[in-house]
Amino acid sequence: MTPVIAVFLTLLFGGLMFGLLLGDFPSAFGAIKLIFWDPLFDEKFASYARPQLLVKAGPIILIAIGLSIGFKAGIWNIGAEGQYILGAIFGATVALSVYPQESVFIFPAMILAGALGGFIWALIPALLKVYFKTNEILVSLMLVYVAENILASVSQGLLRNPEGMGLPGSRNLKDYPSAHNSELIVNSGMHWGVLTAFLAVILAYFLFLKHQKGYEIRITGEAPKAAYFAGINPSKTIIFCMGMSGLLAGMAGLFEVAGPAGQITMSFNSGYGFTAIIVAFLGRLNPLGILLAGLLMALTYIGGEMAQLMLALPGASIQLLQGMLLFFLLATDIFTNYRFKFRGS
Repeated sequence: MTPVIAVFLTLLFGGLMFGLLLGDFPSAFGAIKLIFWDPLFDEKFASYARPQLLVKAGPIILIAIGLSIGFKAGIWNIGAEGQYILGAIFGATVALSVYPQESVFIFPAMILAGALGGFIWALIPALLKVYFKTNEILVSLMLVYVAENILASVSQGLLRNPEGMGLPGSRNLKDYPSAHNSELIVNSGMHWGVLTAFLAVILAYFLFLKHQKGYEIRITGEAPKAAYFAGINPSKTIIFCMGMSGLLAGMAGLFEVAGPAGQITMSFNSGYGFTAIIVAFLGRLNPLGILLAGLLMALTYIGGEMAQLMLALPGASIQLLQGMLLFFLLATDIFTNYRFKFRGS
């Protein structure tokens, strides 16, 4: 129930914010409608926005599913953005290293490389936690900034397009058929990344509810001492959860660079790794909830772009709207799960 209340409060206070920015409170309703309703149900926008809903939601859902595996076990991977970036770099490197050769094996190899890149980047905080008891929140977050510097470096050096007149950025993979993550159904927005995200939702559902590993993950998060006495190895659980989070984030990065983004650039990091944290909690770490929350968050991206274009709203206001979702979710959780007692002096 609290996610529904959080969404309602976000719409209410988001509308007030838009009213202040526009200087006209009645127009605030129009802004909310433009963001959350028109992309799906207004025919002037729907032909473009509906396919884009899948394009935006795919990487967010895929990353959020990976994060939920760790969060359920009490393992806090906050660095999915870095794993997303490394997955894109690893995958693009495979494609660009064999350019312009054509082969049906190139794209599968890119997927494996992307997954490996994210996995390796997530393994760093996992191993440091297992062997040196470091805080995975701080380490994984700091590695995001390292990944961003690597991204800037390869955009201007190793992966820079030799025909790009010295400008930073790789070749456009959309122009390389064997490496392009093209739509599976024309004008649908459905590409391999979206399909993988839906598959991840199904597999995570069965992992949590039907598989022994899912039970171990849940019991580790809910009752660590009971997990210890049940013989569950905490080190293996940490490595598994962090590894799966990184693997899925890396795949999301690969699908994005080979599809909608098209190339490695200094601005490739889109913030999806951080947005996925909001989605994971908004979806209550439940795969089906994450699916719905991911679609809702994707709607804020698409509708937000329309609002910026048509109403001249600042981009930061859309980011603030997304942040409100997490703020109100946490706030409603606190008031639902805790009772406050005020004592007289």
